[in-house]
Amino acid sequence: MASRKEESSMKKSSTMPKYSRFTQQELPACKPILTPAWVITTFVAVGIVFIPLGVASFSASENVVEVVQDYHQDCVPPAYRNNMVGYIQSPDINKTCTLTMTIPKQMKSPVYVYYQLENFYQNHRRYVKSRSDKQLRSKAHEQSTKECEPEATVGTDNKAPIVPCGLIAWSLFNDTYQFSIDSKLLVVNKKGIAWESDRKEKFGSDVYPKNFQIGGLIGGAKLDDSIPLSEQEDLIVWMRTAALPSFRKLYGKIEEDLDANKVISVIVQNNYNTYSFGGKKRLVLSTTSWIGGKNNFLGVGYIAVGGISLFFAIGFILVYLFKPSFSGFPNVQGSWRS
Repeated sequence: MASRKEESSMKKSSTMPKYSRFTQQELPACKPILTPAWVITTFVAVGIVFIPLGVASFSASENVVEVVQDYHQDCVPPAYRNNMVGYIQSPDINKTCTLTMTIPKQMKSPVYVYYQLENFYQNHRRYVKSRSDKQLRSKAHEQSTKECEPEATVGTDNKAPIVPCGLIAWSLFNDTYQFSIDSKLLVVNKKGIAWESDRKEKFGSDVYPKNFQIGGLIGGAKLDDSIPLSEQEDLIVWMRTAALPSFRKLYGKIEEDLDANKVISVIVQNNYNTYSFGGKKRLVLSTTSWIGGKNNFLGVGYIAVGGISLFFAIGFILVYLFKPSFSGFPNVQGSWRS
């Protein structure tokens, strides 16, 4: 029989964790020492890469031609500007207005048409959740309206499902624009404005609008009951909610060049109610570049980071030349001094 001492020793060894180089922190490790040469080289490399990239990005953004027209107030008759909510809610007042937009430089095809909304919080939690992705994808889930309140069902018994249901679809943007130059109508192509993945994966080809915008309070545009949701691209664009309260959404494309100094006449149907919450509406015409639309921030950001890196590189060079501090390791000290 084993003695008590031996039993205690065996018990201790059985509780020891299994040995591995990882748990014992015995794996090979690299511990670089930041020498002046490495630090200066790194900052110089960042500057050399970032500054040309920033200049190219900024130049591309500057070459984008963009025309913005604010019309949320201009399209309200002067007599109603003290009561714009009453104007937009009245069915008896004509909502048609005409704007002019001057092209500052030639705009190469395609020219993208956007509507821009401000102070519109599509990212509000209740608004974002008010939709049924199952219903949008398949006719078999037509009754899946649980998440869509208060725009879920209609009828005296509230059992007829709204398709598409929810606040996002109900508030679909419904201003319209008609463009012309020198009395010649400009065709706006509304095909291909939505993401292909959204059309194919998120909106079913067998799902058709049903009981949509037939309640007592109309939120926005109506939909054609004979066209499946996968082909209603205005709706698909709108349903991709924006992260910020100021955003642009693609309305269509003008697929012809617009010459410099030409004046475009725009007939606007000013239907969408942004006046109740102090929102603003703008119409935007824009070309694109290899980095997308007009956005100087990316180029300025690259140039700023590159410039700061070069500044630090110069600072480290000056400090090293005039006030050097050497390492306590002789072999390392010799490597950078040599």
